Amino acid sequence: MSSIWFLLRKMKINPFFWFVLGIGVVTGYFREVLLVFAIVFIHEMGHALAAHYFKWTIYKIELLPFGGVAEVEDSGNRPIKEELIVILSGPLQHLWMIGLSFLLVHFNIWSETTHELFIWHNATILLINLVPILPLDGGRLVQLLYMNYYSYHYALRKSWSTSVGVLAVVMTLSVLLLPFHLNLWVVLSFLAIVHYLEWKQRHYRMMRFLLGRPQAYDTHLQDVGLKSVPVTANMFLLDGMKKMYRGYLHQFHYLDPKTKERVTIDEKKVLDTLVRKKQWKLTFKEIMIK
Repeated sequence: MSSIWFLLRKMKINPFFWFVLGIGVVTGYFREVLLVFAIVFIHEMGHALAAHYFKWTIYKIELLPFGGVAEVEDSGNRPIKEELIVILSGPLQHLWMIGLSFLLVHFNIWSETTHELFIWHNATILLINLVPILPLDGGRLVQLLYMNYYSYHYALRKSWSTSVGVLAVVMTLSVLLLPFHLNLWVVLSFLAIVHYLEWKQRHYRMMRFLLGRPQAYDTHLQDVGLKSVPVTANMFLLDGMKKMYRGYLHQFHYLDPKTKERVTIDEKKVLDTLVRKKQWKLTFKEIMIK
């Protein structure tokens, strides 16, 4: 109970949510408003409880009309399997809610009309959240999939591009099929703003990943594999760090132009040069000289 109370104190409601709910109240759909609020709340609590279980630092849980966004201390160095569980813990809540509704419909407290509305909103919110658009759960799953196969920096760029492409398709279909659906355009506008902000902060995400590495060495990166990363002697350190993968320790290597010998540099040495010594302009060859 203490965990639930702690998470409830972190819960915030986005103004877009109030706007959508306000439209529902004004138009006489108060029961639907309550159902949507309950479904979104339980969905987001699923994410929050999983994150709390893994001891993530949770700053804020924001409720949106189609789900929610948890603001957590995430440098991108948590295990991929751990984040996968946190992401799936939201959509999985809809399964037991749908099953409960089918059970309650046999009792007087849960009418057939309420049951149909509850199933409809559950299915709608679940399907919307699985669309591969950031920051929806579907978009986060695609991003996580990319991070399993590509470097962290490239996965961020590729997942953002994929998300923008899907959002553009959805917006085009909305113009053609539902041009006057106000709630839909509120949601799409919010998603467009999120993508704009994400693009502006793209360099910050990479820096947060690098700055979070030292803390992760003693926790999440103790028993991970070692990945060898090819670089060139004259490549800047930061450009080489962009080749780093999530969930691995790295060794950078290049062929010395003069001796033709292979030179290997540990990730921690490169990171110490960048973060602690703040020598951002050095190349891999220069770091071996100093």
